[in-house]
Amino acid sequence: MSDTKKKETFGGTLVFVFIICLVCASLVSISAIGLKDKQIANKLLDKQTKILEAAGLLEKAGTDIVGTYAKYVDAKMIDLNSGAIIDGNTDVFDERTDARDDSKSIKPINDIAGINRRANHAVIYLVKNSQGQLDTIVLPIIGLGLWDLMYGFIGLAPDLNTVRSVVYSELKETPGLGAEVLNPKWKALWPGKKMYNEQGQPAIQLVKGGAKKGDIHGVDALSGATLTSNGVTRTLRFWLGTEGYGPFVSKFKEGGLE
Repeated sequence: MSDTKKKETFGGTLVFVFIICLVCASLVSISAIGLKDKQIANKLLDKQTKILEAAGLLEKAGTDIVGTYAKYVDAKMIDLNSGAIIDGNTDVFDERTDARDDSKSIKPINDIAGINRRANHAVIYLVKNSQGQLDTIVLPIIGLGLWDLMYGFIGLAPDLNTVRSVVYSELKETPGLGAEVLNPKWKALWPGKKMYNEQGQPAIQLVKGGAKKGDIHGVDALSGATLTSNGVTRTLRFWLGTEGYGPFVSKFKEGGLE
């Protein structure tokens, strides 16, 4: 084969490879764009599912997560520093994005939850019962476990002290150990526990070896997962404290939502 033909063959191969790469890149881009809306919808559905679980409505919802959420849940944005309800688009708010923005977040003075920065705003969820009365207030929580940040929700009665549930939605803990926060048996230990003591200080804690009978602030720690258990305790105490939802709790108790 002549050198000219070799060059033409090599050049043709490069053109062919380039065209294939271009086509593949285009297909990937088109697929990503086409799936984006579906991914956003799935993420929203997962969040709504966890909120309904935290409110004790998941069984009632059945397969109609969206309809049940729309019927019973009212999302509100609050300013964490003042505790006041503020205007804001709760559908697009992203705590993680705000927490990375120094102008929209603070560095906690006592960062026992290990979050590094806390967004100035948060979205809370007011959940009604079938009679239209406020039944549960669901608060998002974030805190460090053994390997990474753990994201979840706590459901509280309208006294903002009595626990309805603690539900984790995203974590990277070790299966069979820290990941036992997802175990229904462990989650069943929470209802009825009290977050605050008589002095109004966060007192909830996971107890190594098991909480004693009658301990209204104690929940059994996760067996073999001391660091994760400590992380859950610190996360809850941070978010129910003065640098978390504390100002909102005080303002709500003083005048409800007015």
